Amino acid sequence: MMHPDNDVSPRRSAAWFGLDGKLGFVHRSKMYNQGYSGSMFDGRPVIGICNSWSDLAPCNAHLRQVAEAVKRGVLMAGGTPLEFPTISLGETLMRPSAMLFRNLMAMDVEETLRANPLDGVVLLGGCDKTVPAQLMGALSADLPAVMVTGGPMLNGKFRGCDAGSGTHVWQFSEEVRAGRMSQADFTAAEACLSRSAGHCTTMGTASTMACLAEALGLSLPGSAAIPAVDARRHRIAEEAGSRIVAMVEEGLTPSSILDRRSFENAIRVNAAIGGSTNAVVHLLAIAGRAEVELSLDDFDTLAATVPLLVDLLPSGRFLMEDFAYAGGLPAVIRELGELLHTDAATVTGRSIGENCANAENWNTGVIHTRAEPLREAGNHTAVLRGNLAPDGAVIKVSAASGELVRHTGTALVFDTIEEYHAQADSPDLRVDASTVLVVRNAGPSGYPGMPEIGNLAIPKKLLDAGVRDMVRITDGRMSGTSYGTVVLHVAPEAAAGGPLALLRTGDRVTLDVPARRIDMDVPEDELRRRAAELTQAENTGSGYAWLYREHVRQADTGADFDFLVGRRGHAVPRRHL
Repeated sequence: MMHPDNDVSPRRSAAWFGLDGKLGFVHRSKMYNQGYSGSMFDGRPVIGICNSWSDLAPCNAHLRQVAEAVKRGVLMAGGTPLEFPTISLGETLMRPSAMLFRNLMAMDVEETLRANPLDGVVLLGGCDKTVPAQLMGALSADLPAVMVTGGPMLNGKFRGCDAGSGTHVWQFSEEVRAGRMSQADFTAAEACLSRSAGHCTTMGTASTMACLAEALGLSLPGSAAIPAVDARRHRIAEEAGSRIVAMVEEGLTPSSILDRRSFENAIRVNAAIGGSTNAVVHLLAIAGRAEVELSLDDFDTLAATVPLLVDLLPSGRFLMEDFAYAGGLPAVIRELGELLHTDAATVTGRSIGENCANAENWNTGVIHTRAEPLREAGNHTAVLRGNLAPDGAVIKVSAASGELVRHTGTALVFDTIEEYHAQADSPDLRVDASTVLVVRNAGPSGYPGMPEIGNLAIPKKLLDAGVRDMVRITDGRMSGTSYGTVVLHVAPEAAAGGPLALLRTGDRVTLDVPARRIDMDVPEDELRRRAAELTQAENTGSGYAWLYREHVRQADTGADFDFLVGRRGHAVPRRHL
């Protein structure tokens, strides 16, 4: 059998399988132990299936079956599918936070792609951080890539009503603390919210990132919302397997798809679907890998004219299963029309406008029209600045209480989330409905990993008095399934010496969302005095947590590692035999 030399072959995989002599012998021979024939390595495209399956990540636990559908598609199109694992990130079990390991997973994906005989890749992800991590790694390697997300669970059902993962957990938990829901009912709800394989049913971060992968043009149209257990999930996975083979033939890489238009589309789509605030930090990191200029302020200015169209929890009433049946993201994209760059490229080889030109909206109660939106423009994720957050902070306007978007109150400051939890139920806590709750040292470096602690539980004495929302501020994040008047991602974080570290209990804090301000009423000379007394914690210890603290960037630039920003490409590594 003749195997073309890599110098003349268009296939990257030929640098392994297309060689004569001992190198080609070793590469092919070892693959034969899996039962492959020589024809599988005769020059056809070799497609990696990057699988984040794990029993430890419940949202991703069904991806083995999805991978089989991808393999069918690759084989049908004349490619050779080779599945490989990466680390998997599940927000429900990982401590201290799955976000701590997003950059590690991105490194895993990137280096696995570069080190192996792959011509293209299909990415399989589900839970919150797996999708951005896989995209970040794939964009840095810049091999032809298609994202296939695992899909949401079926709608939760509790006491005859729909119940959404995440959002209803927070609601039920508060009801138990307030004495309005029994512990027995709370326990019964555990088995009712997660009824099938898949990720969260609300427009949390997993659903948001699935939609934004599609909006970026990196997933096949219609793939984001299909339930995990719907047969169409496997059909679209099969289609992705076939499509990646064609993309290799066409040389269609992420760098030839993504540009500024792609990210502007994603930001505007995020506003229209009521997407997670976590999309901000993930899209900034993804743009950094794609070498596309994107700033924190873009999320506010670009979304300013976009109405909220999708009526899903936590900003609305319905769940992802309803969104899928209503028409999913293609219906939203078609409805947004000229608000988007409809000429932006996608993995299909067609523009996003062409992909969605015939999309139907089957339920205007779930996906509203621009003429009758769920909420008018201005309910997107807003970017705040001020002397408390000079590099920016964010707030999800659609999830905030209208009476609190302009608010001045006295700060009650906690240095850790554990400190707050220890006092939240105390009847002696000096707090009222006007208090501004602050938890700091929860940023990228401070925790480390920027955990989802921002949606602080309302103090029990206020719950008992009927209070359901209050202004909360943190340099951490909150779950995309959460709600409330919560200022997040304060930058610079307290652990990096940001002004949040200077705030003290009793200081007056003013939130003014319409003016895009978040300020503390403390004289400049007093702030300078406090700053002089501030001591920064040393980065002690070893291992990955040390590496993370040493190299993580701030939230306003995406919290990626400073040495990972940009593309490094997929040049074939040196031979060693």
